Amino acid sequence: MLNKNSSRIIDQLSPLGKPGQWLPVISLLFSAILWGLFWYPLRLFADHGLTGLWSSLLIYSGTLPVLIYMLYGRMHELGRAPGMLLLIALSSGWCNTAFILAMLDGHVVRVLLLFYLSPIWTVILSFVFLGERPHRLAVMAIVVAMLGAVVMLWDPDMGLPLPQTRADWLALTSGMAFSVTNVAVRYTQAVSVRVKTIMAWVGAVVLSGLLLVTGKQSLVVSHDLVIISALLFGLVIMVMMTLTVQYGVTHMPAHRSAVILLFEVVVGAVSAFLLTDEVMTNREWIGGAMVIAAAYFSARIPDEQTRVAS
Repeated sequence: MLNKNSSRIIDQLSPLGKPGQWLPVISLLFSAILWGLFWYPLRLFADHGLTGLWSSLLIYSGTLPVLIYMLYGRMHELGRAPGMLLLIALSSGWCNTAFILAMLDGHVVRVLLLFYLSPIWTVILSFVFLGERPHRLAVMAIVVAMLGAVVMLWDPDMGLPLPQTRADWLALTSGMAFSVTNVAVRYTQAVSVRVKTIMAWVGAVVLSGLLLVTGKQSLVVSHDLVIISALLFGLVIMVMMTLTVQYGVTHMPAHRSAVILLFEVVVGAVSAFLLTDEVMTNREWIGGAMVIAAAYFSARIPDEQTRVAS
């Protein structure tokens, strides 16, 4: 899942001129639908033998033709901030890989809600590493989100309100990695968004590949068409999911785009209800509503209300 600050690539790939007001909204809603349904093809791939790591490797490898096109004429930028580009690759690689693994192992809605704690981590990291003083509303949003997470994760039999399953930890750390990517992208101003997006895709390929090698996971699928399908999914759907987000956030205020993208949780909840037997408890819904409310109010804070500490 690529960071939403990567917002200008579509300008260089699309023949469209200045869009009407309706087009960015449709673009973001379309992207939110795709991300909300992302879990379903992943599980179809898994049913045919394609594990989470192999899905991650093949899907993001499928983006390579577009990646090569985007990198053309930009090779010199790789030497401008190699350390930060490496951080972007690693953090985004873990974000995307962990998100895929969590979607396969956990409850769809729970994974999405834990991931959507990411705006909170972004506020904290921006304060620590960028010196951005959060607005009081952002502090309130952090408190509400943390309380929501406690409500979701609390289990009297297990004590502390910590993630209870492997999928919980994967979803939580995926959101954290997403926030690290956001902060690193904002910090690395000497490199174009195009190159930073390339590093994000490369990071997912390299990290999933390394985990496959170290874990010695062999590829055993029911049919070779499964591999081809995963590659095509990356080439068409993953690229589309990325560019529609970027198109929307490029032509719309950040607070509006962030709120529209929360529709992903609704799509995930409805699709999981219709296509699986997953059930969310009342406690999880209450905690999840608090997380979504916090993300909503965090997104509504005007940019000028966050200032850099002197």
